[in-house]
Amino acid sequence: MAAGCCARVPGLLLQLLLAAAAAALCAGAGAQDGRCDYYELCPATQPSMLNVHLLPHTHDDVGWLKTVDQYYYGARDNIQRAGVQYILDSVVSALLADESRRFIYVEIAFFSYWWKQQTAQMQQDVRRLVCQGRLQFANGGWVMNDEATTYYAAIIDQMTLGLNFLKDTFGDCGRPRVAWHIDPFGHSREQASLFAQMGFDGYFFGRLDYQDKNKRKIQKEMEQVWRASANLQPPQADLFTGVLPNGYNPPSNLCWDVLCSDYPVVDDPDSPEYNAEMLVNYFLNISTIQAQYYRTNHIVMTMGSDFHYENANMWFKNMDKLIQMVNAQQSKGSLINVLYSTPACYLWQLNKANLTWTVKQDDFFPYADGPHQFWTGYFTSRPALKRYERLSHKFLQVCNQLEVLAGPLALTGPYGQGSSAHLRQAMAVAQHHDAVTGTSKQHVADDYARQLAAGWEKCQVLVSNALASLRGSKEDFVFCNQLNISVCPLTQTASHFQAVLYNPLAWGITWTVRLPVKDWAYHVRSPSGQTVPSEVIDVLSEGSENFRPELIFPASAPPLGFSIYSVTRLPSKTPKFRDCCSTSGAQRFSQSLVIQNEHLRVTFDPNTGLLQEIENLDRGLRLPVSQAFYWYNASSGDFMHPQVSGAYIFRPAQTKPFLLRHWANTRLVKKALVQEVHQNFTAWCSQVVRLYPGQRHVELEWTVGPVPVGDDWGKEIISRFDTQLKTNGRFYTDSNGREILERRRNYRPTWDLNQTEPVAGNYYPINSRIYITDGQIQLTVLTDRSQGGSSLRDGSLELMVHRRLLLDDNRGVGEALLEPGDWPGTGLVVRGRHLLLLDTVEAAAAGHRLQAQREALAPHLVLAPMGQGTPYSPGTPALTQFSGLRRELPPAVHLLTLAHWGPDTVLLRLEHIFEREEGSMFNLSQPVTLDLQDLFSAFTISHLEETTLSADQPLSKATRLQWRTSTGGGPAPVQPAPALDPSAVTLQPMEIRTFLASVTWSKDRHR
Repeated sequence: MAAGCCARVPGLLLQLLLAAAAAALCAGAGAQDGRCDYYELCPATQPSMLNVHLLPHTHDDVGWLKTVDQYYYGARDNIQRAGVQYILDSVVSALLADESRRFIYVEIAFFSYWWKQQTAQMQQDVRRLVCQGRLQFANGGWVMNDEATTYYAAIIDQMTLGLNFLKDTFGDCGRPRVAWHIDPFGHSREQASLFAQMGFDGYFFGRLDYQDKNKRKIQKEMEQVWRASANLQPPQADLFTGVLPNGYNPPSNLCWDVLCSDYPVVDDPDSPEYNAEMLVNYFLNISTIQAQYYRTNHIVMTMGSDFHYENANMWFKNMDKLIQMVNAQQSKGSLINVLYSTPACYLWQLNKANLTWTVKQDDFFPYADGPHQFWTGYFTSRPALKRYERLSHKFLQVCNQLEVLAGPLALTGPYGQGSSAHLRQAMAVAQHHDAVTGTSKQHVADDYARQLAAGWEKCQVLVSNALASLRGSKEDFVFCNQLNISVCPLTQTASHFQAVLYNPLAWGITWTVRLPVKDWAYHVRSPSGQTVPSEVIDVLSEGSENFRPELIFPASAPPLGFSIYSVTRLPSKTPKFRDCCSTSGAQRFSQSLVIQNEHLRVTFDPNTGLLQEIENLDRGLRLPVSQAFYWYNASSGDFMHPQVSGAYIFRPAQTKPFLLRHWANTRLVKKALVQEVHQNFTAWCSQVVRLYPGQRHVELEWTVGPVPVGDDWGKEIISRFDTQLKTNGRFYTDSNGREILERRRNYRPTWDLNQTEPVAGNYYPINSRIYITDGQIQLTVLTDRSQGGSSLRDGSLELMVHRRLLLDDNRGVGEALLEPGDWPGTGLVVRGRHLLLLDTVEAAAAGHRLQAQREALAPHLVLAPMGQGTPYSPGTPALTQFSGLRRELPPAVHLLTLAHWGPDTVLLRLEHIFEREEGSMFNLSQPVTLDLQDLFSAFTISHLEETTLSADQPLSKATRLQWRTSTGGGPAPVQPAPALDPSAVTLQPMEIRTFLASVTWSKDRHR
């Protein structure tokens, strides 16, 4: 539901009370000692027959054609007939009417809101249905998240939110055993790994490439074990995975919803509409055919679809008849048994078959549902929303951390009532597979942004309260959320102000602060009062009538802490912005065009102004690299296929993109604190290539839009890097920001690809980085949001940065991807950054991953007018620097989560960010042991309880179904968890460990 609709995570005491109540209610209904004998609640099957498991379900998008609230309440039926509140009302009533019926529900964002509106009696009835296993939850996340454009930490957060709601409400019987991603458009390996670490027994999905599915059906590999990590010891990230036979829809002719037009079951032989015998024969036939593609005597049929069961009686009444009639044929020799079931009950039967299953180790990208129909456009669609979502993830971590470090004063302080819950829920909604993907209608995308903005407002109050408490002084804190377009009223008007740099990483960080200002001379002081070097540059071209100065100064912040810098404007007369030189039109530099620091030297072609070469001075590497912007003309259909390019589908009209321009108007800026080359390609495409002192990467800040479409061509804009590296058709992409996967052009690891789209069919999701290598040299590009990318020829990389399209691609959204800008009809302008890194393969393995982590959680800037603070304790100076850690963590260890969980309980996640053999040059891929007991300055850990990744069950009690695999060996024996010592916690490569930490608060944590 919308961001403000749902209560925040209860305190620990309330959680225990709720869990105890749920356990008591379930006693005698399959639950013992608070544990739920989940699989023992499953219906009986017939071992000697083909058992057909009917899975009654509804798929309720948390926003798509309508907003979240419109879907819940059933508003705007002129757009789509859908009302989730009525679905849940109707389903519960139908389940209470007949004990044989079963149902699964998935989207907790909707369910939690419905639950709050129910009477005590209805809540008790629903709890009984859950305890009896007749209403089961699948997946259990706040939403069914996308898998291509989502960052792993945001996935974990949204799953944690949903699963802990179920735990608090229903106890162990409410915990889903099965992951259920029936609608996302392709599936990532990291997603499966995360699901396994959350304790799921299996994973079912509906969408995979049509060629892959055909091959699997023939070879009976529709179900197998997914080995979802190359680093974690099997079976830690092994997950049984099944492909559903009909996507997530019912078989043809068997859809009995108000949204369907199939014939109902007419079982009166005297009726002229009688069709029972025909339907029974039809059902027996399709069951037999489907069974040919699966290995056991159990198959499933998904009985439901998008927003089905608003009148659940229609579905169940017809299924009741079908079950009775089909099973009646057993007396005539039929060997088919049909029953109401759930995904978990079906999975249980597969596990009991004790077969040996094949193993999959790659992923399911890209996804195509037919020739020329690759769903790779959404990797980039709505790039501004994708960036806002990534920024919101970072700010949520800032909010969570400060809530812990400052305590109750962060929630109720001098700035009012703060909250992290609103942004947590809005971020969870944003992970939905029609939200961050950019595949919703425009008014729905606007609503996703509205929910995030409302969450930001509540978190900004919390952050202000926390900073005042930790600093010991109340300030008029200001949040400048438009710094990306050089707008901040405070810094552009004030003569004195403070810049508070908060660092959410567990390592100290150095950062260059850039602020729009009014004048050209400023004095900056560090937290200790020392003068900090600073400069002002004009970000517009020299001689422009629009004077746009920005103040630049280097700053640093301790781990999990803040530093406060003081800025004072100095008296000045006339700005002197003769930074260096510029070109326009056909004019070109006669001298070399170079920017350089102590680590890198970047050369540009003096004739074109384009990037020409990068040198890594530390390694003695020199690589010719050209970079330019191109555009694909979006297909409007052709003689081969009518498919067009749209919000989901990427289909260029031709394989070779158009070069936007082979030269750029160029301006060179050389200062002590920054060197930049400003490239202006067209009125709607420009770029600044930048180096700061000490920086080991080249920063390319691009601005694209409004993309012109007056020529009736939809356009898909790429930034392309070309080198002479011999890459043998291979390139490498991250999986949701974590493990790296090798990609090969026109190739799939487990099936023979008939490539019909040589561009779109080679595009993959890039969440944080893509790189190419010849085995010696590695060129990496880091992204600031999710984008589509590829290497379409050896030595080349490309990333799609923007799309503006004129046609709908016929995947349901019913709108062209034609985003408006600030003024109607102008189109969206997007600004973003690519970081370009060149190194040896050995050094890149460490440095590039560390830099990606720094980018994901870059420092957050808060401002305040200087001299207007009110000390909490007169005579006690306010702090100008603070760290939440007594010592920074080793470079291989990332503090993934620090969040409030209860009055004296903290949710703590730590991860080893390196893969095995990665970073071996610097010994970073070794196990790391930490002392957590006195690590934090705000509290001391007195007790640790380790949990599954989603924090909804103790790891010591977590068990998963085990599976025999073709790689050898049977189920691994369950090993008792070793005693947990807070002073010696070890992390293996790529391991995430999750803890509920009981803490004792430091007496001096509040000023």
